[in-house]
Amino acid sequence: MAKSSIEWTESTWNPITGCSKISPGCKNCYAERMARRLHAMRQANYLNGFKLTVHPHTVSLPLSWKKPQMIFVNSMSDLFHAQAPKDFIMEIFGTMNKACWHMYQILTKRAEQLTKLDSMLPWSDNIWMGVTVESADYVYRIDHLRESRSLNKFISFEPLLGSVGRPNLKGIDWVIAGGESGPGARLVQKEWITEIRDQCIEAGIPFFFKQWGGVRKKKNGKILDGRVWNQFPPRLAVA
Repeated sequence: MAKSSIEWTESTWNPITGCSKISPGCKNCYAERMARRLHAMRQANYLNGFKLTVHPHTVSLPLSWKKPQMIFVNSMSDLFHAQAPKDFIMEIFGTMNKACWHMYQILTKRAEQLTKLDSMLPWSDNIWMGVTVESADYVYRIDHLRESRSLNKFISFEPLLGSVGRPNLKGIDWVIAGGESGPGARLVQKEWITEIRDQCIEAGIPFFFKQWGGVRKKKNGKILDGRVWNQFPPRLAVA
């Protein structure tokens, strides 16, 4: 387990590392930058750099973490990458079901693969499934999420690269939004954020605004219209 600086989770668990780019939101991938750094440091789990790699020795780790945590699963990869072995994904889900005192958060850009595997996955109430949507071109991912059997569904509009219009938020339990950060960060427009926030208010969906982003994200902060939006669904709380 690694304590996370990501504001909407507590810890990360990476039984799979490495990924590949599939849409504009991947351009400045923070996980790729971090993987290259860890590879240069000869960190054992990153000897393959950012090439997709499974780590069987990490699958059972959450069973040894006795304190309940919100755990972001595969912050350094995409659990539904086409190259991720289906049997290994099932092992990961098995651990999440067994270590049921934790809450797990999964994000994917590969919503079609989620749909393909959905029927075989043992969903439980402590697993939160989300999709990343960076612009209106990728709103269709929400439809795949909604069609899944996951019991808890969320969307991450981050890095937000354009207006998403008025997507169908029916069946969505939580929404995160934020601008891109780090080297080469593309600027987010306030109206892209507020149109999402306002739709969440209208629909009664908890809204979490992570950051304005930019190269100096701490300086830009996360104040939106005079306040911090750190809303979580009640069901996501841990003991």
